[in-house]
Amino acid sequence: MPQDSARSLLRDTSPARLTEPSAEPDRAAYDAAFDWLDTACAERRDAGLVRTLRPRPADSPLLDLAGNDYLGLARHLEVTRGAAQAAHRWGAGATGSRLVTGSTELHALLETELAAFCGFEAALVLSSGYAANLAAVTALTAPGSLIVSDAGNHASLIDGCRLSRARTQVVPHADPEAVRAALTGHDGRALAVTDSVFSVDGDAAPLPALAEVCRARGAGLLVDDAHGLGVLGEGGRGALWAAGLAGDGDVVATMTLSKALGSQGGVVLGPARVIEHLVNTARSFIFDTGLAPAAAGGALAALRLLRREPQRATQAVRIAQGLHERLTAAGLTAVRPDAAVVSVRAPSPEAALRWAADCRAAGLAVGCFRPPSVPDGISRLRLTARADLTDAQLDRAVGTIVATAPTG
Repeated sequence: MPQDSARSLLRDTSPARLTEPSAEPDRAAYDAAFDWLDTACAERRDAGLVRTLRPRPADSPLLDLAGNDYLGLARHLEVTRGAAQAAHRWGAGATGSRLVTGSTELHALLETELAAFCGFEAALVLSSGYAANLAAVTALTAPGSLIVSDAGNHASLIDGCRLSRARTQVVPHADPEAVRAALTGHDGRALAVTDSVFSVDGDAAPLPALAEVCRARGAGLLVDDAHGLGVLGEGGRGALWAAGLAGDGDVVATMTLSKALGSQGGVVLGPARVIEHLVNTARSFIFDTGLAPAAAGGALAALRLLRREPQRATQAVRIAQGLHERLTAAGLTAVRPDAAVVSVRAPSPEAALRWAADCRAAGLAVGCFRPPSVPDGISRLRLTARADLTDAQLDRAVGTIVATAPTG
């Protein structure tokens, strides 16, 4: 410790400066600091919006249409073996930020193979898809720049916009002309931000039209392809590949490794200069512990398996479309899926909760989306198709959803 600091510390802790502790701490005053939480909890309960954690057993008997394991790889032997081998070789954790000790040869290999598979020049792996979106949005904007954000974007993109300190204009969902209007007249750095496949209804963004609008105004395009990787594009290479935009110099993609690849983590893909910029400026990369080796190993094994079995991608889409057709034929209101998410409308938040609970009681796990998680205020069941679902499992799922559907 420098001498000046040591002398200051000695002066500050001299007996003349010490304060006598209170004989009887006022515990009631301490406890009152968070009394406001009781009111907030009561308000959530009265509105029917209380969320609870429900630990899932390893051997759950439920048929799962709630998770995002689109290709059925989370428990695939090759993927779990890849995770286990990585943990055995590199350790349980990354041990630090990737700029300090947390970057391994495994991380670099995963980035190389992800970039090549998805058609981009370079990639950067982070600890989650959420962190990847925060990194991309905040590093590619600044105070004075403009972000044009789709009204249906995921919360991680929304939080990235808030943290960026850029001016953000939210535009109507999947509306390229609204993006054009927002960009018109802006002089300076601009970025349009959108999901590729929206997580609530499973509909796809009009990526070619959005790219055209951005290019006409000199804006960059950032696309969260969390629900496109492994499902859309040739062999599951993603929505940007399918749109012919992968690898373009004005396009950046974010993806998650926790959905189709059945692992954990996130990635930003784009031009090498964008990735170099993120390494040097993105706070959710610089100050975060690197992705655990087991997650990187599992994701790499899943990616290689997908390259070898590209039919898994088309199978997931086929199953989603089959679910939609059968549910609508039974009289339910469902949004036609563009990828592997199927959204089935419920008449109210309360009805959606009961419907999901009744499905669960019958052995089927489904997602339940309701306000405030949904931007349009419409409650629904959210189903995710899996490439490994059998015909018998699909029959069971459809039968359960139809039999438990709210009446009236």
